[in-house]
Amino acid sequence: RGYTGAATQVRRLVRQLRPQPTGVYRRLETLIGEEAQVDWGTFGTVRIGRGTRPVSGFVMVLSYSRAMHALFTLDQSLESFLRGHVAAFEALGGAARTLVYDNLKSAVLDRRGTAIQFHPRLLELAGHYHFAPRPCTPARGNEKGKVERQIQYLRHAFFAARPYRDLDDLNAQFVAWRDGVAHARRHPTSRERTVADVFTDERPRLLPLPTHPFETDLVKTVSSGKIPYVRFDRNLYSIPHEYARQPLTLLASASEVRLLAGLTVVARHARSYDTDVVVDDAAHVAALLEASRQRHAHGQRDYLRVTVPVTTALFERLALRGEPLTTVTRRLLGLLDDYGPDELSRAVTVALERGTLSVAAITHLLETARRRRGAKPPVPLILPDRPGVRDLTVPSHNLETYDELTDSDPTDPAE
Repeated sequence: RGYTGAATQVRRLVRQLRPQPTGVYRRLETLIGEEAQVDWGTFGTVRIGRGTRPVSGFVMVLSYSRAMHALFTLDQSLESFLRGHVAAFEALGGAARTLVYDNLKSAVLDRRGTAIQFHPRLLELAGHYHFAPRPCTPARGNEKGKVERQIQYLRHAFFAARPYRDLDDLNAQFVAWRDGVAHARRHPTSRERTVADVFTDERPRLLPLPTHPFETDLVKTVSSGKIPYVRFDRNLYSIPHEYARQPLTLLASASEVRLLAGLTVVARHARSYDTDVVVDDAAHVAALLEASRQRHAHGQRDYLRVTVPVTTALFERLALRGEPLTTVTRRLLGLLDDYGPDELSRAVTVALERGTLSVAAITHLLETARRRRGAKPPVPLILPDRPGVRDLTVPSHNLETYDELTDSDPTDPAE
């Protein structure tokens, strides 16, 4: 009473408020070895070093026997998705003929009704193990209800309050729990038998595994900047310095990172799941330091060649004899500071003429020449390696102020 609006408005509101009829589904039964269901489950996070990573579980369930396998990973990437398949096939001893998926991006790139574009890597995996991928109908979770129930079972019966050191330990604990608990429970439709008993019948009906497992490593092209390190998955990995700023191929497995130049492996590291970590190879660091030292030494030799050109011939002859040029360069620079370019040039020239090619001989020639002239030997000035001392500059003053002291008359009363 009292409503002045139209009946259409009432019908529209009632239509929205009326409870919708729930769907009725038939029980889905599959043939032995025919189908497996696949899905991801989330299992919280784990602290690794300075970073936090999500823990995910790849779960595969055989629809007939309810035998299952899970692989815990630190992401839900395509590589982990493929790695989970390979681990499940190996654990179950074969592959079902059809694998049912949700419409996740690792399996389905696009879908328009019944027109489905599968991920090319999933098709490669399917071709390798000869199974047929089948995504379930959107919004029809009952089509993969077996794997969803197994994920809930895994989350509450296995994972809840379970301590573990790392993912390897967690996966090892799962295998023991699966064989001792999950497969020992009663089968949901054949109550007189266990899951393990039914799986014993199904295992010979699975598709046999190929000779070689599917390659699941991540492959991508990378390059470093001006420092010889490649960034991957939040961390830096060292490479030989000669490959800096060059395109390289990165191959990453769950435990190892490899970097290739063409077909040659130039770097190999254990994979880190920490955050902002620099993963070094001692050989790479040593080679980089040696190259830096050599570049510094070459720069010093170039300075000597420009300042004292005759040292070019000296370096050439010393190199033929296998002398350590870095040490020679450092000592010649010291002589250059003490005696100057002219004296050093004359001494090196005499040493080359006499064939006495050593820094000691050149030093002897310099000291002898100074004694003949009656000059005092140079006193080496050793300064600490502190910029505040080495770069210190003392401003000069006009010395005429001292003349005023000598020219003044001490008896002058004006003074």
